[in-house]
Amino acid sequence: MKLKVLPPTLRKNNRYLTLDIKCDSIITKDDLVNIIWDACIRFQGECNTSNFNLWVMKFYEIEKTEEYVHYKSIVRCQRDFCDDVRSSLALAAKYNGHDISLTTIGLSGTIKASQKFI
Repeated sequence: MKLKVLPPTLRKNNRYLTLDIKCDSIITKDDLVNIIWDACIRFQGECNTSNFNLWVMKFYEIEKTEEYVHYKSIVRCQRDFCDDVRSSLALAAKYNGHDISLTTIGLSGTIKASQKFI
């Protein structure tokens, strides 16, 4: 039996956050996933974070300087929890003893529109 696709009216509404990431060491996409989940769980708790529907869609390295490495990323979350995710990410300051800065530079309803911020 073939699975049926949910109609658009029953699907979850997603929003896409464009993040500006500066770190004093090299990180990978898996490290970014850990940073985001850790920040959200510490600030919001496990029950709220499970509702966020977080997913790292794209991850780009922009530039590498002597002081820091600059990345940009697109993260998906559920529409009702955008503000909670943004506040959690703003509080992330360290990862494995290295300084990190996560800033939200854009919020949009599609991946294509969020790529304009990169």
